[in-house]
Amino acid sequence: MSEETKVKEKKESKFAAHLTENKIEFIVAIFLGVTALFTSWAGWIGSLHGGNQATNYTESNNYASMGNSEWNQASQYLMQDMMTWNTISDLMIELTFAEDKGDADAAEKYSWKIDQIITDNCTPEFAEAVEWALDQAETTGEFVSPFDKEGFEDSYYADAQELLDTADQLLEDGKADNQAGDSFNLVVVIYSITLFLLGIVGIF
Repeated sequence: MSEETKVKEKKESKFAAHLTENKIEFIVAIFLGVTALFTSWAGWIGSLHGGNQATNYTESNNYASMGNSEWNQASQYLMQDMMTWNTISDLMIELTFAEDKGDADAAEKYSWKIDQIITDNCTPEFAEAVEWALDQAETTGEFVSPFDKEGFEDSYYADAQELLDTADQLLEDGKADNQAGDSFNLVVVIYSITLFLLGIVGIF
């Protein structure tokens, strides 16, 4: 093999090695750019979930506070209506006694009092339940409470329960955002390690 041929082959070998090195650097640069882009994206998504978590937790606390307040208020209304019903029950006993004795005047007086209490002290919902209880008494001959009507007592707490359910849902959403944020933070760590390793590859 001539000296000229050896020199030529040596040059071609150096060129090929240089070309291969350039390709590797180009590929590494692409991977570095893509990984950096995904790292930024994962960090941004993680921050969004972190913000949503804080918002959901705050709103959950607010709804829970409103729900508890509504619940306490509903309990007061329930106790007030129970006291009103006790008064009506006493008057019903007096009315029954007057009717049994044939005292029309007394019966009319007690009937009028019952009607006035229902008109002045009962909400439309409570008045409807009281009328139901009075109808049951006339039909069966036994006194029943309006609070025995199916679903009536629970209706006092309907608004409060809706607020508390919303608070629970927001709390669960906050937990989900917290978990998602942790997952994306882990992705950021993995991508950061990948960036580090790609940087090392460029040295060799």
